[in-house]
Amino acid sequence: MPELKLEATVNGCKVARTAKPHQRLLDFLRDDLNLTGTKEGCGAGECGTCSVFVDGVLVKSCLLPVAKAQGAVIETVEGLGRTGELSVLQKAFHKAGASQCGYCIPGMVMASTAAIRGNPFVGREEIKERLGGNICRCTGYQKIFDAVELARDILNGRTPTAALAEDEPEDGRYIGANVRRIDAPGKVSGALKYAGDMVMPGMLHLQVLRSPHPHARIVSIDTSQAEAMPGVEGVITSADVPGTDGFGVFVCDQPIMARGRVRYIGEAVAAVAADDAVTARRALDKIKVVYEPLPAVFDADEALRPGAPILHEYAPDNVTKHIPIRKGDVEEGFAASDIIVEQTYETQPVEHAYLEPEAGLAYVDHDGVVTVVSPSQNITHHRHMLARIIARPINKVRFIMSPVGGGFGGKEDMIYQGMLALMAMKTGRPVRLVFTREESIISTAKRHPSRTAYKMGLTSDGRIQAVEIRMVCDGGAYGLSTEGVMRKAAILAAGPYDIPHVKVDTFGIYTNNTPSGAFRSFGALQSQFATESHLDICAERLRLDPFEIRRINAMRDGAVTHTRQKLGSVSFLRVLEAAERAATWETGVPASRGEDRGDLDGPGVRAPCALGARFGESRPTRQDSEVA
Repeated sequence: MPELKLEATVNGCKVARTAKPHQRLLDFLRDDLNLTGTKEGCGAGECGTCSVFVDGVLVKSCLLPVAKAQGAVIETVEGLGRTGELSVLQKAFHKAGASQCGYCIPGMVMASTAAIRGNPFVGREEIKERLGGNICRCTGYQKIFDAVELARDILNGRTPTAALAEDEPEDGRYIGANVRRIDAPGKVSGALKYAGDMVMPGMLHLQVLRSPHPHARIVSIDTSQAEAMPGVEGVITSADVPGTDGFGVFVCDQPIMARGRVRYIGEAVAAVAADDAVTARRALDKIKVVYEPLPAVFDADEALRPGAPILHEYAPDNVTKHIPIRKGDVEEGFAASDIIVEQTYETQPVEHAYLEPEAGLAYVDHDGVVTVVSPSQNITHHRHMLARIIARPINKVRFIMSPVGGGFGGKEDMIYQGMLALMAMKTGRPVRLVFTREESIISTAKRHPSRTAYKMGLTSDGRIQAVEIRMVCDGGAYGLSTEGVMRKAAILAAGPYDIPHVKVDTFGIYTNNTPSGAFRSFGALQSQFATESHLDICAERLRLDPFEIRRINAMRDGAVTHTRQKLGSVSFLRVLEAAERAATWETGVPASRGEDRGDLDGPGVRAPCALGARFGESRPTRQDSEVA
């Protein structure tokens, strides 16, 4: 198709450029005009990071073909304030602390500007409605709403402009004071460059060929047709790794690209670098890979059974890591209990959904130092692993941490940085890779899904005598941070409760699912979900208030954990009581407070089999029946 001659007014300046017919307005602004304040988060019009004004109307630029911008007046986040000065709204975002990772903030600023322009007296509920097309994964939105209200009131004269001034701590000390982020101006103005915004002269664009199979042997890879394409500068596979291939957080079991076989759908098999991303994507279709499908396993418990497909030879039982912890004698504790309650709890894999997709830029500098720029949350570890993989001394490997547009633990893993380094070494040119949202979802780590069998014995007054916990987590195809997750799950499994007899086993298991990795409160979330849910069930069984059963068993100063750690000052009771007050909790058993539980014969009377029907079967004992 012929190129387009595009004329438009962008941020007050006349622009006449040649545009490619396949481009979106987002591509034209970012790639041709270098207005990288407009971000791409999803490419589907869902997240709002690409919001701009076209002829005064707020639009998602990722959905608008560039041809439709012919003759339009376009305004981006860079055009909101005068050169070198922020707009009132941008200053309000800085004042209110409305930016964290900052990736969504340019789009939020644009949507907020539209809200005030549309209604200078916009109220908080309308602000929420007008910002409904913009997603933030960091702030919780409240400070963003505060910022819009502050800007609204200043623009209306209700609040003096002096309200935007920075407050100095009265005592001159900043610890414990509300201090503005020093990086906020770059975020609210769109000036801050994330990895996907960065360019270098002569830069190539990387695209990755990924496995369509969950488990298969690679019979052959033929890259000759891709290498012969005009514009293609390099193709790499695992055969291009010069050193010891393998990365991970605790066990280095994952190759830079699949070596010999693939273990999950979306695993990298080969990569192409070309003068532009379109050519690189087309070259992927020219790579011929012959696969021999192998049996796959997708459930962690099934992976433990004899005869299950084995993912890694070093782990014939598919166990990545088993953490056993013992305190006391649980059988003795159960024998001393009046009631024993058993239940199984499950959690699911969860996508981090950070607004910035994975991206990176690599080059070999004038001194031969292989340099990788990426939003890595673990650059020192990555540097040491990459040095071993590319067989270079550590002083010839450099990692630069770019601004992280949301991470939550999901950018701790060296998923793609090795491919960038290898391609930069092979071509001698800078190379950039920017994931699509689909690539991010299909190929990067998720929160560990878990299945926890929980058994608890208690006396009739609510005192816990023993707990037995067995958690099995799906670690996916590679180890990544599974060992650390299992350790934390085991260490925190029994919660902040003083329990004399504890038996904990946590297992991380290999499957042919997408690898699992770090995610906020990893390990602790899965185990604490089980513990706290179980306590609520036990409170109902014993007709105790949920807060009271926790007070009875809470650790106090000097308590010893099930990992033999003696605690000094324990604040749990103070936190629990503060939560009870803040929740305006009406003390008592839920049923006795008049709630319709649907499982009671009358006020405060428990139907014998109700909990089995509602929560799954509990194991009754003779004492259990007497109490319940």
